[in-house]
Amino acid sequence: MLVIFLGLGLMSAAQVLDIHPLAPQVYVFTTYQPYGGSPYPANGLYIVTDAGVALIDTPWDTTQCKPLLDSIAARHHQPVRWSVSTHAHADRTGSIDILKRLGVATYSSTQTQAICRERGECVAEFGFLKDTVFQIGDSQIETFYPGAGHAPDNIVVWLPQSRVLYGGCFIKSTQAGTLGNLADAEVNQWPTSIQAVQNRFPEPQFVVPGHQGWKARRSMEHTLKLLRRHH
Repeated sequence: MLVIFLGLGLMSAAQVLDIHPLAPQVYVFTTYQPYGGSPYPANGLYIVTDAGVALIDTPWDTTQCKPLLDSIAARHHQPVRWSVSTHAHADRTGSIDILKRLGVATYSSTQTQAICRERGECVAEFGFLKDTVFQIGDSQIETFYPGAGHAPDNIVVWLPQSRVLYGGCFIKSTQAGTLGNLADAEVNQWPTSIQAVQNRFPEPQFVVPGHQGWKARRSMEHTLKLLRRHH
């Protein structure tokens, strides 16, 4: 585990970055944003390939992006070359503009691009319309749109070589007591969308939610439990 403290005194969103190895060449990174008087964690992934590093979701904002990029470069001697954002909220897209300025190829679904443009938020340079398999160096990265849930545009990412399923905010951590931000949610469709992911990827080795703890493997089942409780 790598934990970086960038300042002294009270913890702030810009002061803490956690990086944990998950599988060979796959790492979970966590950045923080003040919420309810304490830092609230958001998870992303990065994959080290022989053609550079691929980023799944971005930090909340640009102040958190440079420490992540610097840490990746120091640890792996590789630059970030590519990124994909899993939906249009700031905890997934907030650093797209700085990545574009640094020459990183930024991707999202065309649906996410459209929502970001409508809201005047960071927009990925490249869009994909359908489920897509990207070949980044020696690694495959597969995107899958299961249907609406946490957001109308939420996708998940599958890493077939390590059997890692990255759910973003579509999948809730087993530590979560509620469904969280429902401002753009389609709660009635969410259970069907979860089942579509379970059918598509029935035996993941790891399931990484967008927030809070990620070590438990039953996050999808827990999300369904929270949805039943919500109804």
